[in-house]
Amino acid sequence: MTRMELIGLRDVPLGRLLVTAGHVVGQRWNRYLAEEHGLTQAGMVTLMTLARHGELPHRAVAEACFIRPATLTGIVDTLERDGLVERQRDDVDRRSVRLVLTPAGRERVAALTNVMQSGRPMTSVDADPAKAAVIRQFLLEVIGSGEEPRVTALDARPEAPAC
Repeated sequence: MTRMELIGLRDVPLGRLLVTAGHVVGQRWNRYLAEEHGLTQAGMVTLMTLARHGELPHRAVAEACFIRPATLTGIVDTLERDGLVERQRDDVDRRSVRLVLTPAGRERVAALTNVMQSGRPMTSVDADPAKAAVIRQFLLEVIGSGEEPRVTALDARPEAPAC
């Protein structure tokens, strides 16, 4: 964003800023994943799921990733092509396919985990522990509230005085 665009956001309500910030951060993260790790967000989530739970049936990975098994097929095709995941037939039920991380897949997960746990601040504001604590509290409350957004007096624009 240009400086002028940022200045235009100064008076925008917090809810809209939060949505905009989430969108911008998501775009940057997806670009980073693609350029530095050759992954999509869906590919990363699939690798992280396998790293956390070990080898799993295709259907179980899809459920853990909150996607349909058919959607996972294309994701796994790409991960398998890139040598990060292997499909293995279940010895007991030959119809079932288990997904397994390869050594290269485990290395990719380790690299991503290091980045995500680095604690490197995104801005000068979250580099300040006191300010970061307030931001964290705000975000956790927004995420955990489970409520629809509501308009407050602070969000409302002042009306023109009545004549």
